[in-house]
Amino acid sequence: MSQTTNYRELSLNGMWKNNPAIVQLLGLCPLLAVTGSVVNAMGLASATMLVLICSNASVSLVRNIVSDAVRLPVFVMIIAAAVSCIELLMQAFTYELYQILGIFLPLITTNCVILGRADAFASKNALAPAMYDGFIMGAGFGVILVLLGALREIIGTGALFANMDLLFGPAAASWKIVLIDGYQSFLLAILPPGAFIFTGLLIAGKNLIDAGIKRRQDALKEKPVKGSKRVRVTGHIS
Repeated sequence: MSQTTNYRELSLNGMWKNNPAIVQLLGLCPLLAVTGSVVNAMGLASATMLVLICSNASVSLVRNIVSDAVRLPVFVMIIAAAVSCIELLMQAFTYELYQILGIFLPLITTNCVILGRADAFASKNALAPAMYDGFIMGAGFGVILVLLGALREIIGTGALFANMDLLFGPAAASWKIVLIDGYQSFLLAILPPGAFIFTGLLIAGKNLIDAGIKRRQDALKEKPVKGSKRVRVTGHIS
């Protein structure tokens, strides 16, 4: 990248144009596995974002020291160290949520989103842009996680924000919103097949929006420009 970092372009890429979850289709294993509720999705999204920021920052700091021969192993070690720190923090402060997320927390180490950003961006840029890239990519991934968790929780249970105390403490125990009283649980939405269905719907929705934006842009390009035109006049005026 050039010395002048385009933060607007980074934001658009992370949140929409190059979103890790619904464009690059990376990290689908945890995306599909833990989005049965909002609290699970927020827990994994927060952990992933923190790992992205920390690993991008560390890779950017050592990018001029590490040789190409050992670049990728060093990046993996940095990511694994960041994941271990996040695991220890979750064990200390959100132990029940840590147990629920289970194997998907250590598997953040192998998430292609994190290693991909470390190699493609952080290893080529200064500290501030690298940290921002980690934040915005983590935010884009997290938004899809939380949106998917909300859709599955609402359709599956008829409620929203259940068990938020697992992440935010006892004060969040009353945050649960019952949208439909006496709702009969729709298990398909909560089970893994529901994750595939709703993820596909989110991807299809984004594609439809992109297609609509492109049509409008094409229509604006083809629209004639209003203004005065030069007219040639022939004949005699008496």
